Amino acid sequence: MTVHSDAKLTASKQSFSLGWPIIIGVVLISLTMRSPLTSVGPLSGSIRESLELSNTATGLLTTLPLLAFAFLSPFAPILARRFGMERIMLYALILLMFGIAIRTLPAIIPMFAGIILLGLAIAVCNVLIPSLIKRDFPRKVGLMTGMYSVSMDLCGAIASGVSIPLAHNLGLGWNGALGIWGLPVLIATLFWLPQVRVSQASVGLASSSVSVRRSLWRSPLAWTITLFMGLQSLLFYVLIAWLPEIMTSRGLSEDSAGWMLFLFQMASLPVSFFVPIVAGRMKNQRVLVLIMAFLFLVSLGGFYFGDNRLISLWTILLGIAGGCAFSLAMIFLSLRTKNASDAASLSGMSQSVGYLLAATGPTLFGLFHDITASWNLPLLLLLMVSVLLFIFGLGASNDRIV
Repeated sequence: MTVHSDAKLTASKQSFSLGWPIIIGVVLISLTMRSPLTSVGPLSGSIRESLELSNTATGLLTTLPLLAFAFLSPFAPILARRFGMERIMLYALILLMFGIAIRTLPAIIPMFAGIILLGLAIAVCNVLIPSLIKRDFPRKVGLMTGMYSVSMDLCGAIASGVSIPLAHNLGLGWNGALGIWGLPVLIATLFWLPQVRVSQASVGLASSSVSVRRSLWRSPLAWTITLFMGLQSLLFYVLIAWLPEIMTSRGLSEDSAGWMLFLFQMASLPVSFFVPIVAGRMKNQRVLVLIMAFLFLVSLGGFYFGDNRLISLWTILLGIAGGCAFSLAMIFLSLRTKNASDAASLSGMSQSVGYLLAATGPTLFGLFHDITASWNLPLLLLLMVSVLLFIFGLGASNDRIV
């Protein structure tokens, strides 16, 4: 038994070692998946004034990518089966660069067209990376999910923090501050090119059957994970879109509000890395779900009832809660499936329906603010969402397989 276990451990280490090009590629792609979105929030005021948008229309800057996620996510596994994961992810990176470039043009139509294109591109990577991890690193799912999550959060946080300085201090304007995030995409694209040579249309996903994929839509556990994904995404994207505006309404400067959004995302980095590793070693993840819900309630309650003296504390706690929620959503896709094919199908389902739910958030919350001329009602609704997130998180944190 010991010899057999040692052989399995050695094989796992060799597989992990030989997979370094894939590991670096996943990290580089992850670095491109949030910065095109999180760089918008701090600049939303400048974009709104420049393009003469209402708060509701400004909310579409965040909503449209989520609608693109919802539309394309179910088709990403199908495309991967047909053309290979590596090839489709390369095409997605090229489309992402194109979308970022179009979005820099100072007009309404190019702005929204670019947002849709980059949303479609990110949707493909969102769905396929968890499946790629399940396929190539089945014994290192927690570690790889942690690396993927923290890379995404890190670049997203940096984009939020430096958007205002890039636009104002360096004189790039909101156009240049958004366009500069095409550079990491270019680097990721060039590095990923060699991976396409090993891409096969049937790799990792060919064993999936139509009946298995359809059965997910009849699975209560799959729907629970899907709703958990959607609610945590709704919380995140509402905060990305409106947290700077909430901060400025409290008297903070635009620059300080941008750095608060940066702090929110930086606070999520440690938990984004460690939570998947810890979760992967637990029979169920209910303790993590409980901690997540408690932090959401305390931080959002602090914003609703508190004052500016503790605003940094509420921001940090909110970031920790958000990082925990996202990491749990990602690790559930691997822990609750048998193989890479099922992981891709569950990822496509959860991100399609989940992001459709999340897409209602930024625009709806902007509308509530327009109607009430206050952020109190939106914050109260976020508290209610965090309670629902706790309920569905408990349902998803068991040891069953979909």
